Amino acid sequence: MKRKLAYAAGLLLIACSFTACSILGDNCEVCRLVSYENNNQIDAQFEGEYCGNDLLTIKATPPTTTGGVTTQWECN
Repeated sequence: MKRKLAYAAGLLLIACSFTACSILGDNCEVCRLVSYENNNQIDAQFEGEYCGNDLLTIKATPPTTTGGVTTQWECN
């Protein structure tokens, strides 16, 4: 019986650790860092779900251009 209770408590703990931003009530979006050269996408990375202050920071980050390659955050 103790073993079953310990198993159930562990399973509950694991389930609670996998929360999404939408469950927390934050405004969330999936964003990724995209690089363009001559208006053609050449790379995309760091895709993930961002919420709250992290999302505001990403949206406030202006595009940067280095050596003809423009890198910017895109969210949807």
